[in-house]
Amino acid sequence: MISYCSSRTLNVTYLLWVLIFTEIKMRVPLGAVIGRFPFSSSSNGEQAQNQNLEMGDVIKHGRKCRDIPFLVFFIAFWIALIVNSSFGFYKGNPLRLAHGLDYKGNVCGDKNGSPNLHGLGVRYWVNPNQVFESGFKDSHSDLEDFKSICLKDCPVPSEDTLKWVCNYPEGDEIRLSMKQWVSRDYDYFSFLTPDMRKSSLQLLGPCYPVLFPSVNVLWSCEFMARKSNASLQQWHQMGGQTVDDGMMLDKTVHKSINSQSSVLKRYVADIGKAWPVLIVCGGIIPLALSLMWLAMIQRLVAAMTWITVALFDILIISVTIFFYLKAGWIGNDAISPIIGKHDPYYHISGRERGHLHFAAALMTIIMAVAILSSIAIARRIVKATSVLKVASKIIGEVRALIIFPIMPYALLAIFYMIWISATLYLLSSGEVIRDRCNANCCAYDLRLKQVNCERCCGHTIHYTPHIGLAILFHLFGWYWVTQFVKAFSSTVIAGSVASHYWAHGEVLQEISFLPIFSSVKRLVRYNIGSVAIGSLIVSVVESSSRILKPLRRKLMAVDIRTHDRMGKFLSVSSHYALMCIEWIIKSVNHNAYIMIAITGESFFAASAMATELIKNNILRIGKVNVIGNVILFLGKLCVSLASALFAFLMLDTHVYKSAHNKVSSPLIPVLVCWGLGFVVATLFFAVVEVSIDTIILSYCQDSEEHRGTTQYATPLLLEPLDDHNEMESHEQ
Repeated sequence: MISYCSSRTLNVTYLLWVLIFTEIKMRVPLGAVIGRFPFSSSSNGEQAQNQNLEMGDVIKHGRKCRDIPFLVFFIAFWIALIVNSSFGFYKGNPLRLAHGLDYKGNVCGDKNGSPNLHGLGVRYWVNPNQVFESGFKDSHSDLEDFKSICLKDCPVPSEDTLKWVCNYPEGDEIRLSMKQWVSRDYDYFSFLTPDMRKSSLQLLGPCYPVLFPSVNVLWSCEFMARKSNASLQQWHQMGGQTVDDGMMLDKTVHKSINSQSSVLKRYVADIGKAWPVLIVCGGIIPLALSLMWLAMIQRLVAAMTWITVALFDILIISVTIFFYLKAGWIGNDAISPIIGKHDPYYHISGRERGHLHFAAALMTIIMAVAILSSIAIARRIVKATSVLKVASKIIGEVRALIIFPIMPYALLAIFYMIWISATLYLLSSGEVIRDRCNANCCAYDLRLKQVNCERCCGHTIHYTPHIGLAILFHLFGWYWVTQFVKAFSSTVIAGSVASHYWAHGEVLQEISFLPIFSSVKRLVRYNIGSVAIGSLIVSVVESSSRILKPLRRKLMAVDIRTHDRMGKFLSVSSHYALMCIEWIIKSVNHNAYIMIAITGESFFAASAMATELIKNNILRIGKVNVIGNVILFLGKLCVSLASALFAFLMLDTHVYKSAHNKVSSPLIPVLVCWGLGFVVATLFFAVVEVSIDTIILSYCQDSEEHRGTTQYATPLLLEPLDDHNEMESHEQ
């Protein structure tokens, strides 16, 4: 376990480039800014007139607007993000993510289609011979090129009569409404003229026989490779064309449903269908649990460390068991892609089940490592109590700290709801175009009153390159805004805690009512641009890391095949170097926000101050905060794991197993709730985390200004931070 102090030593490397942006005049003692008397050593002439400054002027002395160009850039980014999302809302249709296209290019289930297809969300391929032909490897066409239609349910052959599925009613010959067509089970064969009947017997339409049973597999009718003998006999008696059968018939549709692109689209669609789960399990539950944790730490600070570790072990085991259940490794509650009633002896497995198998195996490894780690730190948990006591005392003094995270929580909640909606529309904002194919797709056209062999191919959704760029920009926007809100919250908390420390642990008179509002006012008025640039740096570095990871894996695979050891070494070393840089920047930013709250300086100047302050006090702060950070991290995981557990329970209800709202797999909604729960917990747990770090930085500066002794630290703070006590604990 890397200690708090040793981890901060990596910040020294960051100091080299930070100092490039820092003026030499910033190298004055910090006590002039954050001490009791806010004036520099070179201002002795003004010292006398400032002796009577009230303590309320300490934190806000000499401030001015900082990093204005970055604030302007952030505003411009917001405008671009709104325009980008508007494009998705205008062009997209989330129904495309889960439902297929019919022979007219309509999305099944779309009430704005031509005709109105509301309630007709199941895609059915009408010609079994075309389905059979598209399954061969040497075929010049695929399943999407052939005729399909949108129905309410998958048709089943009758043992008494031959059933038909006919085109949408249109033209002068067929005078039926869509409602009447549905009520007749899509069959108007008796209304056909002799020419239409002849064409239908050649499998050219407008009506097609139902010869094979089919089952609704994720809104597409998958044929069963067993024909109805009664229906087939009637078909032959009427002089119908020979129909191919065999295993290729069901495998062809299953292959299309189970393709990687189809699975990915369904995963995204699952997020839209499970939006009540996201609100409850990703928003409300982590909010309640985080507030409960903050309230308990004030009264049960000694026991909270043990409670957190025990709950973490219980929750991670419970979540792993649910993955086992849905993967089918234990019990009989495995996910099924079949929608509605079906033969209980007919089983289908898709990629979603395989992904759950992988997730269950990964969770098993994570669970084992997590439990062993929690056992390993059990003996050192006592050290976290003294640090958490300091933070709990601050929370008790400044009670608004518990309530304040609700503000950034509300901002993120509103942003996430709009952002997720825009994501669904952006990912479905392609253009529907007719394919160019060499297939024999001739079909009867009711409007033309003849068989048409031109422009008869199927439709696909075409995505242009600019849509891909819009999606990437949208994802980056989510990350930047999230980091910005977290940084804003941390800076406000740091300003409130610093005010408390430098007032000898007493609440300042000027901000005795609501210290949070004073900190928010200072930040918004002077340093909002500093928070914008800090969050931008983290977003750029981490986004670049995510983009470069797939490229690194490909290069590593090539090096393994070619046995290039040097290439493999460079690939692995670059990976860990990138992780180190990413971690250093996040650590420096965290301390920079604290110094921004205290001094009001620009981001780069505050980064240099924080880095130098920690560098000069490495041996003093030692291992103070290591176990405390571990306990806080476990607390965040407890909240997020509880969110995932409740998501599993909600998704296991009938609502999300029925036809309309059925999710293809609980995997993505559960992971999204897990991530949202962690973000919410981070906002609230920052009250403790930032309080501890702010006190440590203030303690270090207080000690430096008074030659090794502190004038503002409370006795409770001296216990975990004093050198003598630390040495005695090491000897013991």
